[in-house]
Amino acid sequence: MSISAEMVKELRERTSSGMMECKRALVEANGDMELAIENMRKAGLAKADKKSGRIAAEGVMSVKLSDDGKTVALVDVNCETDFVAKGEDFTGFAAAIADALVKHDVADLAQLQELPLASGVSVEETRRELISKLGENITVRRFVKFTTTEGGQAFYLHGSKIGVIVELAKADPALGKDIAMHIAASKPDFVHADEVPAELVAKEKEIFSAQALESGKPLEIVEKMVGGRITKFLAEVTLLGQPFIKDDSLTIAKLLKNHDNTVIRFARLEVGEGIEKKEENFAEEVMAQVRG
Repeated sequence: MSISAEMVKELRERTSSGMMECKRALVEANGDMELAIENMRKAGLAKADKKSGRIAAEGVMSVKLSDDGKTVALVDVNCETDFVAKGEDFTGFAAAIADALVKHDVADLAQLQELPLASGVSVEETRRELISKLGENITVRRFVKFTTTEGGQAFYLHGSKIGVIVELAKADPALGKDIAMHIAASKPDFVHADEVPAELVAKEKEIFSAQALESGKPLEIVEKMVGGRITKFLAEVTLLGQPFIKDDSLTIAKLLKNHDNTVIRFARLEVGEGIEKKEENFAEEVMAQVRG
C-alpha cells in the first residue's frame, strides 16, 4: 500500500513522533493507522523499560492550589537532564499531575500511577510515552497533598526546583506565601519544639555536654551552657523559633501571633535532594538527546 504524505502528517500529529518513524510504522502496518499507533506505543513502552534504571536527578516541582484554597498538592517529577526539565512536554506533565492530585484522593505513588490525567490517560502510561518521546528516564518521585476544612493553604515555588506548601489555621494567602518563602530559604525541620524527637534532643545534649565539659568549668556552669545550646538548637530546627527572613527582629512565632494565626503543617521538597547526581556538561546533555 502506498503511504501518502497526509497519512504521515496525521500520524505525526497523533503521536508527536518523527516523520521517518511515522512513515516506517505505517509501512510496517500496511497503512493501518490504528495498528501503526498501537505498534508505536508498544515500542515506546519497551524503550521506557530500558531507560528505567538511569539516574533521574533533575526535574521540576509543580504545585496546584484548589479554587477554594482548601487543598494544595506539590509533586516532584524527575528526569535526567536540565535540558529536558525545561521543556514544555515535561513541565506540562508535572503540572497535569499536580492538577489531578488536587481533584482526586491518592494515598501513595502506586495509586498515583493509575490516576487519570485531564487527557484521560493515566499518569504511568503518560510517563512511559513521554520517556519514549524525550529519550530520558522520567520518574514521579514523590508528592505531598494537604486538605483542610477550616483553615487555608498557601505555597511558594523558588524557580522550579524548590517547592513549599503550608497549611494555616486561618486562610491568609499573603501570610502563607511569606511563611512558605521563609521555609524555602531557611529549611526548618519541624513546626515547633514539641515535634522534635526526644532521641534527637538527647543526642544533641550529649554532644554539647561533651564539648562543654572540655572547658573545665564547674558542673553547674556546664549545665547552663548545655541548656543554652539546646535552646539555640531547637530555635534553629523549628519554624516557630527562626527569625523571619523579611524582618529578623521577628521570629515566625511572633509573626504568626501578630496575625492571630497558626501554622498547622508544612512540606518542603527540593529537586534532586538525596539523589547522587551524574556530572554532565551542557554539550554532553545535547549529545545525550541526539543519541536518545
